[in-house]
Amino acid sequence: MEKAERWLYKTLKYRFGDAGLLRQALTHRSAAGINNERLEFLGDAVLDFVISEAIFTARPEASEGDLSKLRSSLVKDTTLAAIAQELGLGEHLLLGSGEKKTGGHRRESILADALEAIFGAAFLDSGFDAARDIIERVFASRLQIMPDVDDLRDPKTRLQEWLQGLKKDLPVYELVAVTGKAHMQEFEVSCSVQDVASVTHGKSTTRRKAEQKAAADMLSLLIEEPL
Repeated sequence: MEKAERWLYKTLKYRFGDAGLLRQALTHRSAAGINNERLEFLGDAVLDFVISEAIFTARPEASEGDLSKLRSSLVKDTTLAAIAQELGLGEHLLLGSGEKKTGGHRRESILADALEAIFGAAFLDSGFDAARDIIERVFASRLQIMPDVDDLRDPKTRLQEWLQGLKKDLPVYELVAVTGKAHMQEFEVSCSVQDVASVTHGKSTTRRKAEQKAAADMLSLLIEEPL
């Protein structure tokens, strides 16, 4: 844990009074010992409040619905996992042998949960202000460049609205391939649109995400080369 403690202080400027909380926050359920699921639950709640307060202050003109969309974009697993990767969190995770072999230290859900667990552990260790300081530190750049709410809508929805405005047929999504083992499948989906020769493709760990990627690429194509 000494290496993890040094990493935490260097990256987050925080030192745990109870090092056991840090160990628990970094322990995935696949490993021996008390895992981080309860801390992740607590950290998730603290994170929601801190981010809600931050965007409420930063966007005084935003409606409740817009605030919810902004918060969701900041606290979703992909954002949390990206932050965890930037911090180098993965190399300090305590994983079972199975997760180690399959690259669990890079898995989005594991990284996101561990980061939230650290927030929860800091809350228990030193209180709300300490947890808020950590959260504001790791989210600082993202809070400064929050996207426009219109950009947060689902790519499939934006593509559909674009085509409806042109009185065109709705896009067609087709499953092209499913690869990988059952617990690590990758889906490839195509997206085709009336009067557009090009077909876009998206790949992801779920069909829905693959469709969103294909839709986003098709929307970019249509913006560059309007119908």
